[in-house]
Amino acid sequence: MQTEKVIDHIVNWLKDYATNARMTGFVVGVSGGIDSAATSSLCARTGLPTLCVEMPIHQPESHVTRAQEHIAQLKKRFANVSSVRVDLTESFETLKDAFPGASQSGELELTLANTRARLRMSTLYYFAGLHKYLVAGTGNKVEDFGVGFYTKYGDGGVDLSPIADLMKSEVYAIAKEMGVPQSIQVAKPTDGLWGDDRSDEDQIGASYDELEWAMKMDGEGKKAEDFDGKKRVVFEIYKRYNTANKHKMLPIPVCEIPQGLK
Repeated sequence: MQTEKVIDHIVNWLKDYATNARMTGFVVGVSGGIDSAATSSLCARTGLPTLCVEMPIHQPESHVTRAQEHIAQLKKRFANVSSVRVDLTESFETLKDAFPGASQSGELELTLANTRARLRMSTLYYFAGLHKYLVAGTGNKVEDFGVGFYTKYGDGGVDLSPIADLMKSEVYAIAKEMGVPQSIQVAKPTDGLWGDDRSDEDQIGASYDELEWAMKMDGEGKKAEDFDGKKRVVFEIYKRYNTANKHKMLPIPVCEIPQGLK
């Protein structure tokens, strides 16, 4: 990958999109992970106002520290970058207490994790509305179009996706080139939705390098029976997530009314 040229291409794309949409800048949720660090760095390079938003909800201290380190160095390097911290922990707890019957659901933990992501999405759009900013998504290609590892109308609810055509390994490459802090580059990828330090690999059962391989093999028309051992396991994991999460990747189904019934 021609890393510097890719960075320039994305930055120019972001500027052109904002200009054509008559919007004044970008808002990015910064979590302390590689994807949000890369996205906020790209937005900062446009020269347009870029608001980095911290939105902790029972976050591990390590996540908070990494996010703050990244935002601090970004503000030092780019005069167009500002930040705001909105601690959503109390809001999340209040919302959780307002929901009836939650303790009776076997899907409670996952449902509440997705609720965190949707609360953050609403927060980003609050600031976007105040300033005429675009909400920049932080999903990469394997998450957004491979395994669908994001929350529908949560971190998937954005105005544009600068890094969604980059594999995770490519996101690391551009992040390194743009000077993202080393602490973020070496941290285990995590969605930060559970109030603990579980990684994406812990949840999915495969690393991003393995998922990238499986996505490539799937694109070449390979089947699970073409592999054995660990490769077969990884491919089956990829296909299971890809199939189950198609509803996130495809347009919303519309019930079309036959002309004769209108």
